[in-house]
Amino acid sequence: MLSLNLPTFNAKIGVKDGKRVIFDAIRHRYVALTPEEWVRQHFVHFLIEHKGYPSALLANEIQVKLNGTKKRCDTVLYRRNLTPQMIVEYKAPDVAITQAVFDQIMRYNMVLRADYLVVSNGLQHYCCQIDYVHGTYRFLSDIPAYLEL
Repeated sequence: MLSLNLPTFNAKIGVKDGKRVIFDAIRHRYVALTPEEWVRQHFVHFLIEHKGYPSALLANEIQVKLNGTKKRCDTVLYRRNLTPQMIVEYKAPDVAITQAVFDQIMRYNMVLRADYLVVSNGLQHYCCQIDYVHGTYRFLSDIPAYLEL
């Protein structure tokens, strides 16, 4: 798989039914190893190992109902009271981070109302903080450590 702009980790990769799989430490099972999944697993390990995020408060592939349809958020960080604090949307490394990607995560956030939105294709990462009181947002220069949230 492609080298990413994220720290490496000891990925558990195997083959199941003739297809490559990778172990997801959040879901505690092997999942299909797609380019987007490669980004997800690197980013989740980055959050846990380098930014101090508790794995128990992270969830992958969270279903939300939006305008009568079911959508899936790639990763959600929950507060200890189980309200969403951050949504992370992943794209494959060859997918550009465009306004359409931000529009997608904003639609998810209409339901979840998280304070932080992160988008990554493994090469570029963007994080913005939402200020609901003033109806504004600001992009951060880095992904904040868990204790900075």
